[in-house]
Amino acid sequence: MNATLNELLLTASPAAPALSAPGRPALSHGDLRLQIDETLAWLNARGIGRNDRVAIVLPNGPEMASCFLACASGVTSAPLNPAYRAEEFEFYLSDLNAKALIVEQGSTSPSLAVAAKLGVQLIELVPGAAAGRFTLQSAGLPLSPAAHGGRALPDDVSMVLHTSGTTSRPKIVPLSQRNLAASARHIRDTLRFTSVDCGLNIMPLFHIHGLIAGVMAPLAAGSQVFCTQGFNALKFFGWMEEAKPTWYTAVPTMHQAILGRASKNADVIARHPLRFLRSSSSSIPPQVIRELEEVFHAPLIESYGMTEATHQMASNPLPPAVRKPGSVGVAAGPEIAIMDESGALLARGETGEIVIRGPNVTAGYESNPKANAEAFVNGWFRTGDQGVLDADGYLSLTGRLKEIINRGGEKISPREVDEILMDHPAVSQVVCFGLPHAKLGEEVAAVVVLREGASATERELQTFVATRAADFKVPAKILFMDEIPKGATGKLQRIGLAAKLGLAGT
Repeated sequence: MNATLNELLLTASPAAPALSAPGRPALSHGDLRLQIDETLAWLNARGIGRNDRVAIVLPNGPEMASCFLACASGVTSAPLNPAYRAEEFEFYLSDLNAKALIVEQGSTSPSLAVAAKLGVQLIELVPGAAAGRFTLQSAGLPLSPAAHGGRALPDDVSMVLHTSGTTSRPKIVPLSQRNLAASARHIRDTLRFTSVDCGLNIMPLFHIHGLIAGVMAPLAAGSQVFCTQGFNALKFFGWMEEAKPTWYTAVPTMHQAILGRASKNADVIARHPLRFLRSSSSSIPPQVIRELEEVFHAPLIESYGMTEATHQMASNPLPPAVRKPGSVGVAAGPEIAIMDESGALLARGETGEIVIRGPNVTAGYESNPKANAEAFVNGWFRTGDQGVLDADGYLSLTGRLKEIINRGGEKISPREVDEILMDHPAVSQVVCFGLPHAKLGEEVAAVVVLREGASATERELQTFVATRAADFKVPAKILFMDEIPKGATGKLQRIGLAAKLGLAGT
């Protein structure tokens, strides 16, 4: 079984397009393999080999995709968000113990000064004409052969990412070559990618969703990936016209922004019918699924992933198999079970913590025995999510355990209140979260984005929720905003939202 990226990427026809981008000629699969070979040879000749950490701070686009693939194939890739500030780069580069940092030639990123301060060697990437083609250069790296060069072995660490750290210091998640290859295979097989597919990638490429589902899995099937500069709802349909994609993957907030412009671009949608749409990284309201499927005349495949699982854990299947809106589908890679607080596995239909085990699951957090002792129970990894498996094996998430709102002992799933508010005709987007309360501990609060031209008051929406749910679930405070506050990857972040909005002291 393909346990390395090299084995996975060798299956494609050399002449078939691999990476493309707006206004640029495509890079073939043969040239992508050549790019990977040249990059590893360059790094190896300068003392950087297997398990040496190379941080990558590049803008979204085909060079980020090919540079990541090259690094993940023979050294340890550490993609970082280009939008970080100097203090953040200092934390991540120090914590990673990075040996080198790759930036684009001419970059003004604050990471350059931080790298100089920390003694991290700087490597400049110079883009070529074709999408994803590049050369590397460095003034500071002397020629000295790497002790452990060549392609990664299955158990080498090929990528390190940090958890989001919403409730604690971010933890380092090491992912092996075997983890990456397994996850790419799982997604490739779930979505039945072939060489005729073309994915329109709008996901950030410093995040597990974009890297594995957006880039690695389709390339493992010989598909093409059209790499954009990152999500832009105003440019989406122009990219669709140019790329002629058969699918795209996104987080729910992106899907909702695309929906907002879809009615003006019905002709583009008709000219370039999609085989499917995919949604992951946070839950998508059933109302939005229905609207997307009606607009694109294609199935929306909701899946469930996390960094520690190298992305995908469960996915709704493609037609003609059954898709269950509100469910994240069936196990799609690792085994999935539901566990109670004592560590006992629960029967179908019972609610508890979602646990996983399989070839795509990290072996454990780096240098963090306390976190590992809490995360692994009897060989199962605890996801921190609460859910239930139905009789057919479909998984439904009932909440993030840390996001559950505890109002005077009453436990409230913010997702449940989200879905009620989404049924109101004036509501376009919503995120509910816990608001600190002196006596109750927490109250329910919500941020709401209204549909264009629609109006609603706080009292009106509170009354609407009260007709569908118990009084203790009715939001005590509703804020109206032009857009939902989001994290760097476009995900809704309930944890810490009250503080972010200046409500933590209420």
